[in-house]
Amino acid sequence: MQVLEINNVKELDQVSKVLLSKTKCFRHFLFNAPMGAGKTTLIKQLCEELGVEDHISSPTYSIVNEYLTKDKQSIYHFDLYRLNDDVELLDIGIEEMLESKAICFIEWPEKIVNFLPGNYVKVNIEIEGEKRIFSIEEISN
Repeated sequence: MQVLEINNVKELDQVSKVLLSKTKCFRHFLFNAPMGAGKTTLIKQLCEELGVEDHISSPTYSIVNEYLTKDKQSIYHFDLYRLNDDVELLDIGIEEMLESKAICFIEWPEKIVNFLPGNYVKVNIEIEGEKRIFSIEEISN
């Protein structure tokens, strides 16, 4: 496990560099953190660095946003906070998205335990005042 501490959003690039290096081996990134911890801010930075030119926003109401990189590669950004049940996941085609070759960034992953991929990077974010502590762990089942 890798632990990184940042004191402000300007230092977020340290975290994104670590996560981007993991996209060579992993396609699924699960973000665990309380509301307001910076999950979407980090995912926005990751998407920009991966070459997304689309407007990047939280898919709180749509559950998932698909972004395209300059190379026309898909990236899926899930925000499962408002998810009610597994039927909603099946309706949006979560199985196909998770099985695709696309990078998937998943906020509130505890809501999809029945669909979790075998290999993923788990990112826990803790808040201590203005400081954020990122624990990054590779999970392989």
